[in-house]
Amino acid sequence: MTKSAQFDFQNDFPHDFTWGVATSSFQIEGAWDADGKGPSIWDTFCLDKANIKDGSDGTVACDHYHRYREDVALMASLGVDAYRFSMAWARVQPDGKGAWNEAGFDFYSRLLDALAEKNIRAHITLYHWDLPQGLQDDGGWLNRDTAYRFADYAREVARRFGDRVEAIATHNEPWCTANLGYGNAQFAPGVRDLKQSIQVSHHLLLSHGLAMTAMREVGSSAKLGIVLNQWTADAATDSQADRDMAEFEYARSVQWFMDPIFKGHYPELALRGHGDNAPVVHDGDFAIIQQKIDFLGCNYYFRSWCSAAVPPVPAPARHGVTDMGWEIFPEGLPELLLKLKAEYPDLPPVYITENGMANADTIEGGQVHDPERIAYVRSHLAALKEAMDAGVNVQGYFLWSLLDNFEWNSGYAKRFGIVHVDYATQQRTLKDSALWYREFIAARATA
Repeated sequence: MTKSAQFDFQNDFPHDFTWGVATSSFQIEGAWDADGKGPSIWDTFCLDKANIKDGSDGTVACDHYHRYREDVALMASLGVDAYRFSMAWARVQPDGKGAWNEAGFDFYSRLLDALAEKNIRAHITLYHWDLPQGLQDDGGWLNRDTAYRFADYAREVARRFGDRVEAIATHNEPWCTANLGYGNAQFAPGVRDLKQSIQVSHHLLLSHGLAMTAMREVGSSAKLGIVLNQWTADAATDSQADRDMAEFEYARSVQWFMDPIFKGHYPELALRGHGDNAPVVHDGDFAIIQQKIDFLGCNYYFRSWCSAAVPPVPAPARHGVTDMGWEIFPEGLPELLLKLKAEYPDLPPVYITENGMANADTIEGGQVHDPERIAYVRSHLAALKEAMDAGVNVQGYFLWSLLDNFEWNSGYAKRFGIVHVDYATQQRTLKDSALWYREFIAARATA
């Protein structure tokens, strides 16, 4: 890093920069069948206890459905400008098609009211992996028709809430839906089929384009975009095998989702690599996918370290690793953003929609000391400012996550929150990182 630990937080970021926190519906809401909500694929996936490392599920989670006012008050106490959260599709449309569930929409309307009372801007994500089980029964994302059902859902959300929210993202990390849900079975719906995963990725992109058009048709005033998990791909050595591996990894992961949106086609290197597993693409699909977006959400946690050796050459991890075992590599964030800026001249404003770390946090004397997380956030903010100084138009940062929560197939064993949750009592405790973030935001406001 070119900036030191004494990085001047007070003066280096623009005064209109957005500071936020982020969550997702299945990870925090609980109330899995309350008030007419239908089951999601994650409700189903959790029924097999072998799928979740601690055998847990999301039936209660952080009970945010009943405690949202308390959680909004926590956000307000931190002084954040914005809150990024996802809607549970099955809460507002139990089967993913057909009748709307007014009780579900009422919950999100009350949440939006509570945020507005605290002057916290809402950034909604339509899909954060919890597909209604009714659609999965019809083939899920492998069924092309699901893309059209998603557009119906997006249209209705934009019709109801499009003038009450700052931004609407179609998808969160479609790479994960495709590769972890259909590629290696780590995530719901638990399919292990490479060809299916690549076809699913195409249907997700198609659904994004259809949803963008649908939301604009109803005149939504919200900024519209998508959230992608992205990383640099670094060769472990100078060997041709490692360099080829890194180039393919970047093409199949980052460019695979960016190129259709910004260039109207898939990257040739990835298509060649996929061979017979390449997706079926209908005439006109890329015209649908290549809709103008108002913002790009970038989720950044680590780089991809590419070693073709057996066993692989380990990443150096000079800054350590998180409790997920992920290498901490803030240097990759400006490298990634500058690469995107160079490769996509029409890149819209960028928001860092997720960035944070899992840490083995414990309460001691009513406090949670997490200096590792503070160092992580500080170093990534310094890295982010380097990218901004080099010309990347980044307009906001959302720390992941507000609350400790259900961390997918890791269950409740991994804690990403800046607020500690005692799952037995639902007691919330601000960690030192939350206090640091609050002081940072307050200092920004008075600088």
